[in-house]
Amino acid sequence: MSTATTSATIGGVTGAPTVVRATELVDRAVTGTEPTTVQMAAPFTGEPVITLPQIDDADVRRAFARARVAQASWAATSVADRSRVFLRLHDLLLERQNEVLDIMQVETGKSRLDAYDEVAVTAMTASYYGRKAAKFLAPRRRAGALPVFTRTTQVRHPKGVVSMISPWNYPLALTGMDAIPALIAGNTLVQKPDNQTALSALWLQELAEEAGLPKDVWQIVLGRGSRIGTALIEEADYLGFTGSTETGKGLAAKAAALLTSYSMELGGKNPMIVLPDADVDKTAAGAVTACFSSAGQLCVSVERIYVHESIRDTFTRAFVAKTKAVKIGADLSYGPDLGSLTSAEQLKTIEHHVEDARGKGATVLAGGKPRPDLGPLFYEPTILTDVREGMLLFAEETFGPVVSIYGYSDEQEAVDQANATRYGLNASVWTRSRRSGERVAKRIHAGTVNVNDGFGAAFGSLDAPMGGMGESGVGRRNGEEGLTKYTEAQTIAAQRVVPLRGWKGIPSTAWTKALTIGLKALKRLPR
Repeated sequence: MSTATTSATIGGVTGAPTVVRATELVDRAVTGTEPTTVQMAAPFTGEPVITLPQIDDADVRRAFARARVAQASWAATSVADRSRVFLRLHDLLLERQNEVLDIMQVETGKSRLDAYDEVAVTAMTASYYGRKAAKFLAPRRRAGALPVFTRTTQVRHPKGVVSMISPWNYPLALTGMDAIPALIAGNTLVQKPDNQTALSALWLQELAEEAGLPKDVWQIVLGRGSRIGTALIEEADYLGFTGSTETGKGLAAKAAALLTSYSMELGGKNPMIVLPDADVDKTAAGAVTACFSSAGQLCVSVERIYVHESIRDTFTRAFVAKTKAVKIGADLSYGPDLGSLTSAEQLKTIEHHVEDARGKGATVLAGGKPRPDLGPLFYEPTILTDVREGMLLFAEETFGPVVSIYGYSDEQEAVDQANATRYGLNASVWTRSRRSGERVAKRIHAGTVNVNDGFGAAFGSLDAPMGGMGESGVGRRNGEEGLTKYTEAQTIAAQRVVPLRGWKGIPSTAWTKALTIGLKALKRLPR
C-alpha cells in the first residue's frame, strides 16, 4: 500500500481517494465466475463511486476451502507472533488514517469526526487484543476432581473458519472489533461486508496483510445475502452478525439447525434518563452527541429521552438550541458536525416515522425535514415531544437523527419507561452524582449503560463485554469473552496415584465411606 493518498474527485466528492485506489481495493475481494455487479454511490452526492463485482454460492464455498487450508498453519503460529501482526496493524492504521477517513466519508456520508471514532476504536481493539491475547488464550489450571491427585487444565482451540456478516453503518469499527479477536484467536475469516461500505473493510484487510497477516487468512466476499447467505452459514464453524433483529433471527434459526455457534448484535431503541440533579447544559450537549452521532445511524445511539418534570422545560430549551446549532454538511474535513444518511431506504424510513408521529399529534421542536439543498440524503437532527403509543417512533427503531422527549415524576417511573421495550442494547443516565447514576444503571435492562455519557464510555471500554439483552442480540464483543467466544474450551484431566473408583481389592463400601468423608471435608476448605 502506498503511504501517500492521492486526491481527486470520486462520486462527486472532491478530495477523496482516486478511482484507481478504489479499484485496487475492490480487486482484493474474492472473485468469481458470475458477471453480476452492483454500483456503489456516494451518499453526499448520489453519484457513482465504483462498480462492485458480486459472486455466487460456489465462489463463497471455494473461499472457505482456501480458508481451511490457511487455518492449519495460522493456528500453528504462536499467539505471540499472531499478536505482533495486530500490534503492527495498530501503528499502520494510525499512520494512514487520512485515507480510510476519506473512504468512510465517501461510503457512509458521515462527518469526519464520526469517522475518526471508528479509526480510534479499531486501533484500540488491535492494541488491546495484541497485548492481552496471550493471557486470555493461555492454558489455565482448574480445580481437579480430587485435590492433589487430579491435575486439570483448560486449553483453548480456535473454532476454525469464522463467517462474519458486517453492517454498513460502522464499516471500519465493526469490522475491526470482530475480525481482530477472531483472527488473533487462530481462526481464519470469511467476511461479507455490506456492498455500500465494502471499501473500508477491504482497506483494513489490505493493511492487516501488510502488517504480516498471511494470504487467505482473511478473505472478503461481495454479494447479496439472498445469493450467498446459505454458504456463509453452512460452511462456517462460527457465525458473527451485526444488523437488524429480524435478519438476525432468521440467521440464528439456520445456524441453530446446524449446531453452529453464533453471536449477534442487533437492534435497539436506546433510552436516556436525566435525573433531577443533572447539569442541564452539560446534559443537553451530551444528548446531541448521544442522539446524532453518525446521523443517528448507530445501534447504541439514543432515541428516547426521559427527563424529570422539574427540569424538563429547561433541558428541552437547551437541547433544542444546541441541536439547531449543529452544523450540517458534506465535507472531507473536520468542519461539519453532522453528515448525511447512507441510503435512500434509511431516509424513507425516517421520513415515514416522523410524518406518522406528526400526523398523530406529535410536536416537532427541531428539524423534522430533509435537506436536499445539501445533498440527496441529508436530514436535519430532529426532536419531538408528545410521542405516544401507536406511533411508529414510540417503540420501533428509527435508526436516524431523531429523538423523542418524555417527562417523568419519580425514578421508578423513569426506569419502567426505559425498560418498556423488546430491546436492551444500550442506555444512558445523567446526574451530578456518580453513585446515583450507577444505582439507576443497574436497574436498566440493557447490555451497556453509560453514566454522564451517551454511548462512548461503554463502547470504548474494550476490557468490558458489550452486547444486547432481549431482542438486541446474543453474545458479547470486547473483553476476554470477545476473544474466547471464537475458541473451543477443552478440559484435560490427568488422574494420578489414587483412581477415582479406588484400588482393586478395596471393598466398595469402604471406598465410598472414605470418599464421603473426604467430600464433607472438601466443603469446609477455603474457597
